[in-house]
Formats: sequence, structure tokens, C-alpha cells
Amino acid sequence: MRYVSTALALALGVAAAPALAEEVSHFTLENGMEAVVIEDHRAPVVVQMVWYRAGAADETRGKSGIAHYLEHLMFKGTDDLAPGEFSKVVAANGGSDNAFTSYDYTAYYQRIASDRLELVMKMEADRMRDLVISPDDWQTERDVILEERNQRVDSDPAALFSEQRSAAQYLNHPYGTPVIGWRHEMETLTREDALKWYNDNYAPNNAVLVVAGDVDPAEVERLANMYYGPLEPSADIPARQRVEEPPQLAERRLSMTDPRVARPYVTRSYLAPERNAGDQDDAAALTVLAEILGGNGATSVLGQALIYDDPKALYVGAGYDGTSLDKTTFNLYIAPADGVSLADAEAALDEQLTKFMENGVADDQFERIRMQIRASQIYAKDSMQGLARRYGEALSTGLSVADVQAWPEALMAVTEEDVMAVAKQVFDKRNAVTGELKREAGQ
Repeated sequence: MRYVSTALALALGVAAAPALAEEVSHFTLENGMEAVVIEDHRAPVVVQMVWYRAGAADETRGKSGIAHYLEHLMFKGTDDLAPGEFSKVVAANGGSDNAFTSYDYTAYYQRIASDRLELVMKMEADRMRDLVISPDDWQTERDVILEERNQRVDSDPAALFSEQRSAAQYLNHPYGTPVIGWRHEMETLTREDALKWYNDNYAPNNAVLVVAGDVDPAEVERLANMYYGPLEPSADIPARQRVEEPPQLAERRLSMTDPRVARPYVTRSYLAPERNAGDQDDAAALTVLAEILGGNGATSVLGQALIYDDPKALYVGAGYDGTSLDKTTFNLYIAPADGVSLADAEAALDEQLTKFMENGVADDQFERIRMQIRASQIYAKDSMQGLARRYGEALSTGLSVADVQAWPEALMAVTEEDVMAVAKQVFDKRNAVTGELKREAGQ
């Protein structure tokens, strides 16, 4: 019923509604800290997020996992807060908090009643510059991240397979190293490594503050100046000068066998352009292409052909996310139907891609996808934390507030010709990694 309601709403005029831009205030403190305030007065709740422009891809070779390791240590304590006290205070005030690390950033957030914003802002500013890592804490937390790798990666064949594919995709760029780190390097991380990463990267002029919720922008700016404003900027933050991929001249293939695999599948990833400031057209077209090919599962081009018309797959999909500092990937997936081999499933996938490149997309299907994308942009506004994340992620990867607000319009401006042009550009097997994950040899 949700799809019917969405289509009806669009038909009745949602598509002609005003632009989807939020009520956003944007300012920069004197110490260089950038800030975004998104007003949402539907509930007396606020989300505070602090994003550091430092992630796993910024690590020194041989120190993989240090960004994620420090994320854990940031909850240990400061000169004013005992270890674990930060989260206890948030919980005692009815809120929740957490953090996450990616290739291009590390972010910390709290969701709490809006009249408690000053409390969490004061604590977050405190740990930006006054983190304390005791000799006991760093060893205990290193054991924690090693156990996290055990549970999330080493015990999951799909996660291990994903690591191998990324390493094959990126010969030289650090996106080929897992965010959590390679185990043998994680085991050697020290307190000195963590402190160096903290001192090098955690500073107001390397951070973005995003506050979303039931707030007054002027009051947020006043509080930001009060708590973050006095923090000294760093003069020697490392430049984000990452190594580049060499030209890729040959298709890469890998096959992994693991007895724990529940159902075998085939994946293919192509190097693809990312969203760039002031130039989001290709990324928008790739986003639409992913939706057309496999974003809606069985109702997509690949789903209709391979699940219904000629059943070769139980699942088929496509994915693309262009919010990345450097080149990203466009991904395809297929899980064969019972009795269909991995080789036959891949051949069927390739056959449908060839047909798509020859015939293009039907006009009615293209319009349906446009409606669904428009609807998803509208529904995304319902999530206060989602909005905060959209801006924080963008500003951490080289985009601007204007780019974020122009994104829905960029998606709606995509034409069928744009989609076919980026498909022709990206679907080159010399830039691709095709992998199969199976339970046993010969499967």
C-alpha cells in the first residue's frame, strides 16, 4: 500500500511541490569548525553529531584499524569525565549515543531531549581535546576491537568475501583495506598509535558539527561558540593526499569457498565516479541506473527478467552510493535459483546487461523509477538523524551544503540518455571485479 500511496501522492501534485531543501543554517566558528543546524520542530528532540574528516582511508600504511580503534577509546574518559561516564550521563538524561567509522570520516552522535543539548555539547567538546587514554584502557579496548572483528568479520564468510573483493578492486588506494583493520596489524596497535591519531586529526578545524531537531539556530550558534569556540585549532592537520589507483587494464576474478555459506552468490563491482562539489550529474545518473537495474528487487529490469520471466535467480540487485571522497563502485549481485549454477547465473546476468545496453529503458519504467526516487527523498525528511547524517557525510567528503540541497533536483534532472551514457562509461570489465562465494568446490 505504501507504493500505491506514494504514486497517488505524486500524481496529485507532490511532484510539483516546492523544492525539498530543509531549513538549514550554516556557519563556521573562528577556530575553523564548520557547523550546520537543521530545524525540525515536530518533537522536542535534538540530534548532535560531530564528524571528523579522518577515516580508515587516511591511516598510515601498516596501522590499519587505528581510526576505528580510537573511536572506541573516545568513550573511555577525559580530564573531567571518568571512563564510561559520557554514555552514562546521556542515558541518565533519557538519551542515546554512539559512533561509527568509515573510510572518509569518523562520527559521534547523541539523540536527546532538546533542552539537554547544552549538556551533550559540553561533553563532546571536552573529549575533542582532553581525551585521557590510560595504560589499562588501551589494551582492554584493543582486545574489544579484535573480538569485534571475530564476531563481525572472521565468523561471517560474506564479510570475509567482501574484504577480499575490495582488496582486489583497489590495488593501490586505501579503500582496499578494511575499516576495522587487518587482524595482524590490529594486534600491534598501541596507546602511542592511538594518541598520535587523536592529536593529528581531532581538532575543531578538522570537524563538522551537525545539530538537527527542535532548536533555534541562533541558540545553537551561541552554544557552539561557548563550548567548541575556545578549542584551539591545529596548524598541522595532515593533508588528505591519498594515493591513486593505476589504470586498470584487466578484469579481476576471484572465487571463495567456505562451508558456512548458506546460499552461494555472484557479485560484480565496477569502479565508478563519486559525487563531486558542483558536479553531481554523473553520480545522480548512476543512482538512477542502480534503481532501474536492481534497486527495487523483483520489479527492476534485472529482477523482472531473472526472477519472473526466465527464473534464474532468487535475488538480484544493484547498488551505488556516490558519497565518497574518492572513486567508489557500482555493484551488481545475483543469487542463483535452485538448480542454477553460479556460472549460468553470471551468464544470465551478463545477457540481461547486454540487452539493457542495446535496448535502453522503457519510458514508463523510467518515469516510475523517477517517482520512487522522488518519494524516497520526501520520506527521508522524516528522519531527523538521517538528515543530520546526510549533511555530515557530505561535508566530510568534500561536498557543500549547497550540493546536499541540490541533490534531489540533480536526481530529477536525469534523463534516459544520461543513464545510458553513464552505463556505457562504467560497465567496462577492465575496471571490474567479479567474485563468487560458494559452499564447496565445483558448486
